[in-house]
Amino acid sequence: MGLFDTVLVTGNQTQPVLNPAEAFAVIVLMAIAPDGNLSVEQADFITCVLSRTKLFKSYPYEMRKSLFDKILSIFQGDHFNTLFNAAKDSLSQDLRETAFAVATDLVLAEGIVAEEEKNFLNDLYQALDVSSEIAIQIMQVILIKNR
Repeated sequence: MGLFDTVLVTGNQTQPVLNPAEAFAVIVLMAIAPDGNLSVEQADFITCVLSRTKLFKSYPYEMRKSLFDKILSIFQGDHFNTLFNAAKDSLSQDLRETAFAVATDLVLAEGIVAEEEKNFLNDLYQALDVSSEIAIQIMQVILIKNR
């Protein structure tokens, strides 16, 4: 049984274990496509952003795309919380901070932040156990970057 098949098994109480790259991708995709719908522009943007991280340097484009497709298909099911919890538990603290930074960058890139996006980022930093000081620093830097 494959990694993502574990998540999709009905009634399975076992939380899947994701590798750090998969976990990171889950967090980032949840930030930009919480409903599981990803536009071509969003996919290209995420691919570009992730390709600049150490974690995804060795992932060819097709491998990233396949990973995104698998994650998004799970989002569209009723496995959002299970997948998020697996992702959170699979990330080291430094990768949690990095995932929060990339998610923040993606959310704030458009320049207009909806209330639900503010709530998402607030919930995300807390769920990832990122300190409020670090979260504020990250947000300040991203806001400066996107001026």
